[in-house]
Amino acid sequence: MTDRPAAARRERTQAAPAGMRVQYAIVPVPRLSLDTVARRSGLHPDLVRRFVALGLVDADRDLAGRLSFAPTAPAALARVQRLRTGLCLNYASIGLVLDLLDRISLLEAALRRTGTRSDPPPWT
Repeated sequence: MTDRPAAARRERTQAAPAGMRVQYAIVPVPRLSLDTVARRSGLHPDLVRRFVALGLVDADRDLAGRLSFAPTAPAALARVQRLRTGLCLNYASIGLVLDLLDRISLLEAALRRTGTRSDPPPWT
């Protein structure tokens, strides 16, 4: 039988894997409750829970087990809904499209930093 508190202490003191950064917030980031996110996005709380379970929207659980969201969650939920209704995508394909859109944004940001254009110059 292992000593759980000692094992937990070892896990907390281990360094982060190479290439990963640990960030600490200087000022606490405000979190939104499930009801607030549902109200701001215009969705039913059960649908928001479903999106969290499918991994389409990130959420954390507080000490009481309630979902808490980042302030950007209503915009992410609106994006999911636009993909669902506008393109008639199923939930699995929405996750793929969201990943691809995030990847495109990162690549375009890298191009902007290097000064390279992603579109060809005009022919005139």
